[in-house]
Amino acid sequence: MNDDEKDPRARLSELMAKFSTAMLVTHTTDGQLRARPLTFAGEHDGLLCFSTSAESPKVTELRDDARVAVTMQDNTRYVSISGTAELSDDPALIEQLWREPWRVWFPEGKSDPALRILRVKPVLAEYWDQSGARGIKYLIEMVKAYATGTTPASGASSTDVKVPL
Repeated sequence: MNDDEKDPRARLSELMAKFSTAMLVTHTTDGQLRARPLTFAGEHDGLLCFSTSAESPKVTELRDDARVAVTMQDNTRYVSISGTAELSDDPALIEQLWREPWRVWFPEGKSDPALRILRVKPVLAEYWDQSGARGIKYLIEMVKAYATGTTPASGASSTDVKVPL
């Protein structure tokens, strides 16, 4: 089975597993959008997990409006997820997800009183994957479009999949 034949949710999980950082977009208290990078701790029970500080401004923003967007990107893969966020201080969850590099932000380690796990429940996800054979197809389509002064055929540039969750 090739990647195009895989279940979109399974493919989305595979793509997300390749990322260590994501951009989290929240709504500020005055209604603006704000994005910031967060360390991606992976998926746990169908939720996306990140480490964060209880003292972060995003905590106040999430209390006021839990709707968020999460984006992940590298040179050939793009993921966009809309969902709702919640914070957890569950010691068992922190124990399971802990990464030693987090100690930079949480000097007391797993027991740091400011450490929280931000969990995002996805509602809708989209991904575009231009890696592997898709990347070659994308390159060919772009060169052909450039040479002929046209635009590439719709959908020829990537795999754009909406995944209702």
